[in-house]
Amino acid sequence: MTDAVLHVTGVCRSYGSVHAVDDVAFTLAAGGSLGIVGESGSGKTTTARIVVGLERADAGQVVVRGRERTGRARGRAARLARAREVQMVFQDPYLSLDPRVSVDTALRETLRLHFPEADHSRRLAELLDQVGLGTRAAGALPRQLSGGQRQRVAIARALAVEPAVLVLDEAVAALDVSVQAQILNLLADIREETGIGYLFITHDLGVVRCVTDDVIVMRQGRIVESGGTAQVLTEPQHPYTRLLLESVPHIGWDPRAIAAARRAL
Repeated sequence: MTDAVLHVTGVCRSYGSVHAVDDVAFTLAAGGSLGIVGESGSGKTTTARIVVGLERADAGQVVVRGRERTGRARGRAARLARAREVQMVFQDPYLSLDPRVSVDTALRETLRLHFPEADHSRRLAELLDQVGLGTRAAGALPRQLSGGQRQRVAIARALAVEPAVLVLDEAVAALDVSVQAQILNLLADIREETGIGYLFITHDLGVVRCVTDDVIVMRQGRIVESGGTAQVLTEPQHPYTRLLLESVPHIGWDPRAIAAARRAL
């Protein structure tokens, strides 16, 4: 856990006059779990997309396992190698899978692309077992699966390439609360077994509290607070972090406290 698998330094991204990400920097330890929280428009998803490579930064660096990946990868082999470093699980399990393709085919396509010489049948069985599905799900189409099962397939597909970092962009937000807990427990088990690093993008402070070691809080493209998850959520230093915490509904919550926190920003 002492070695860093991901370094993000001075990353910026603008759309016209809007600074979506402004001088963002953080480190993810190997086998660690880091949460990025903030309201819609805070820049957290843009940051995630830059880390994965779905968007290019205007400035700054993203380094994974000591290899800089901000610039354009040249050649098929380089692009595949970069894709294996960081994978992403998206929010909506109903849109992330091709409805015409079975679970078996979806996973085999990924394995054939990245590991053409491997024993795909053996690896397929390992992946399904790893995400708690079993081989009976292999022949199913997405429409025959529940939302939680689909998200397990999406996680298996991401894990198939053995990434160093898994980015989870609101990966449990579309699921029922009980299913959320199952997926979060699954992710915790996978991290313990494999030593993969997690980057959680979420607005849900309950998720952050449960599954991350460290957290950064973003507002209007900038990091306003960071530190150990327990410390930040227990003793927030920035008014915006306090506002996020006050905004979480709980028994006896007082809307006047939210108004007071917002005035302090």
